[in-house]
Amino acid sequence: MSFHIPNILLAVPRNPVAAVGLPLALGFFSGKPTSDVGASNWYAQLKTPPGCPSREAFPFVWTLLYVSMGYASHVVVKALDNTTLENNRNALTLGLALYYAQLGLNVFWPPIFFVKRKIGLALLDSVLLTGMAWFMTKILDRPTNGKATYFLLPYCAWLGYATYLNAGIWWLNREPKPKPQ
Repeated sequence: MSFHIPNILLAVPRNPVAAVGLPLALGFFSGKPTSDVGASNWYAQLKTPPGCPSREAFPFVWTLLYVSMGYASHVVVKALDNTTLENNRNALTLGLALYYAQLGLNVFWPPIFFVKRKIGLALLDSVLLTGMAWFMTKILDRPTNGKATYFLLPYCAWLGYATYLNAGIWWLNREPKPKPQ
């Protein structure tokens, strides 16, 4: 089975600066409206699970992860440009399609959680995002000789941790059911 990736989505990661810049820019614009909410009473009053870092850690961590995953997309397109094997071409194309799909899920999470305050819906987004990122990483491992995996594993690990945090916040702050009278 082969996938077709539009040329523009292949052109962006061919340039390493654009490859890194795309997730950085999307992350910045997606996260910008959330910074005020992150400092709000609503966020401060949320119960959090054990191991939740301070909110100041998140921009630093996400910046590093966006750089890493963006560079991974560059590695993938370079491998795609250089492969002659149909199986590798199919895996790399599918992996790149998954890259853009998970990037979309990633961009939607902050507005869902912080702006809309839909913690359960954000959790669903996070679960889908995490599963897709792990699947993408698995698919890209062999045709990139592990190079993409090196850049994507920290992202996958953080997504697992972020999903734990989202699940904990959802669980600890869910609405109590009214008691029957």
